[in-house]
Amino acid sequence: MHYVMIGNSIASTACIEAVRAIDAEGSITVIGEEDHPCYSRPLISYLLQGKTDENRMVYRSEAFYEENKVTVMRGVRAQSIDREEKTVCLENGISLWYDKLLLATGSSPFIPPIKGLEEVKNRFTFLTLDEAKRLESNLRKESRVLILGAGLVGLKCAEAIIDKVQSVSVVDLAPRVLMSVLDDAASEQVRTHLQKQGLRFFLGDSIAECTPNEALLQSGTVIGFDLLVIAVGVKPNIQIALEAGLDVNRGILIDEGGRTSDADVFAAGDCTEGPEMIIGRKTVLALLPNAYLQGETAGTNMAGGTASFDKAVAMNALSLMGLHLITVGRYEGTSHLVPCKDGYKRLFVKDNHLVGCILVGEAGKRSGIYTAMIRNKVELDSLNFDLICEEPLLMAFAKSVRQQQLGGPV
Repeated sequence: MHYVMIGNSIASTACIEAVRAIDAEGSITVIGEEDHPCYSRPLISYLLQGKTDENRMVYRSEAFYEENKVTVMRGVRAQSIDREEKTVCLENGISLWYDKLLLATGSSPFIPPIKGLEEVKNRFTFLTLDEAKRLESNLRKESRVLILGAGLVGLKCAEAIIDKVQSVSVVDLAPRVLMSVLDDAASEQVRTHLQKQGLRFFLGDSIAECTPNEALLQSGTVIGFDLLVIAVGVKPNIQIALEAGLDVNRGILIDEGGRTSDADVFAAGDCTEGPEMIIGRKTVLALLPNAYLQGETAGTNMAGGTASFDKAVAMNALSLMGLHLITVGRYEGTSHLVPCKDGYKRLFVKDNHLVGCILVGEAGKRSGIYTAMIRNKVELDSLNFDLICEEPLLMAFAKSVRQQQLGGPV
């Protein structure tokens, strides 16, 4: 067997581990467009802060690939797939045959159409190691940085550079920060906290036009800048799958086993659109834990085993300038706002199940219990819900639930 994986990523790493657990002899080739070992993208902001270095960002050592007999081709782009011939054509002209193929092509920054944007020389994104290093090399104490996007990527970028520059301004068309993951009250807490750390926000506004060092907003406000960071979102890299005739929507469509519309082609990670456990339909979930579990599932099935990943759920856990945030699941059904002395907690219940939560600050302690309840679809009438709302403790669960679903003591 020859396994080919397009994308040197967390998903392909998990796929390698799963394949080797079943097939110790088949050959594995990984094609990586970046000229770096596989690394953890969420650590990019910590690299700029000096809290980590490139060596510690590496997800698996060189020894891992040697021990698993994996050929890694770095700095090479896969150009096309011939499904009839079962080959992958690389940009350098090399053609690789495969028995089973994994697409772990990830995602790319979305660049909005803004008049004059092409005139901005000092323009950056914040999704790859190379872009983060390029931004870092241009930072000066006198730099005025403008970030377009008050989502997860934009705010982590702001956190990473706030102490290295003169000012950081954040513009977003949405009326609040982290619009896609927080409600109004939680968002307000986060915005207030970040403003106290020195960030300036221009919300409910957008850039209408750029000159090399100024942004004219729709509101008429003019913001001067030396560096511009575009962080308005990402789009799944589906082009190679689309051109190969695979079924795609926003992402490459997969089932619970990681299979695409071709039985010999699998996909995992940010490029995919797969089943989500709460809403019961396919969606894009560009999250590291899901990427790993999708890759592991795909690898098992590619090697002839049987696996499915049916617990994909939206989940974010991060810290922004000392303030911890955790969000899980969907915000639908009955809302339970739980008073907190230092933080914010809101739980969402539907059909006798916890389906979502927003936790800010101290409310995030022992959040793993809430996550387990959502993933395992724990019946709420099997526990003391009032107690679990106030504080997530295992004693709130029936003995059978603790043992079977949460692994707690009996």
